[in-house]
Amino acid sequence: MIREGLRMILESHGVEVVGEAADGAAAIRSAAALQPDAVLMDLRMPGVDGIAATREIVAAGTAEVLALTSFDEDELVFAAIRAGAAGFLLKTTAAGPLVDAVQRVAAGEGVLDPRVTRRALAAIAEGSACGGEREAELHGLDQLTAREREVLAAMREGRSNARIAAALGISIPTVKSHVSSVLVKLGAESRAHAAALARDVRLE
Repeated sequence: MIREGLRMILESHGVEVVGEAADGAAAIRSAAALQPDAVLMDLRMPGVDGIAATREIVAAGTAEVLALTSFDEDELVFAAIRAGAAGFLLKTTAAGPLVDAVQRVAAGEGVLDPRVTRRALAAIAEGSACGGEREAELHGLDQLTAREREVLAAMREGRSNARIAAALGISIPTVKSHVSSVLVKLGAESRAHAAALARDVRLE
């Protein structure tokens, strides 16, 4: 019923839904076969869960993943970011923001529901504090160019590629190139992960 409701919302707003899956294993197979622009992933599913499915889909380069979470799933947020999810929405998100998020993720941008942001950052801070991991992850900041630091600062503010391009006076493809470079240098799996790693860092 939930999947049918999501399909109706997306299709009524011009988004083509090419497939559905009842569990993570089916999602992995369907994504590989259908090659969608984006996958809307429930993090809690029977069998192979949404975290494992996200990791497989992102690692294979099959599609971008937009994860659906609930208020009581804080423990999954950090794992999903590490798995490479490009964005997060609460399952109670209204139709308009849902469609916008799917389209933005499909276009290669990151999306983080404002109601999830603080908890996502807290989850990453807590996880990174263990075993000195945060220090190791932040080491790559020294390798960023001045322009890449500007792009990272904009990513941290949740700006889209188009907004970053307009603010910095550069093209969207150039922004995408800088974003990719930032992710590689920081060892981040996604825009959300990179933004969270840089949460308390001076980028000027």
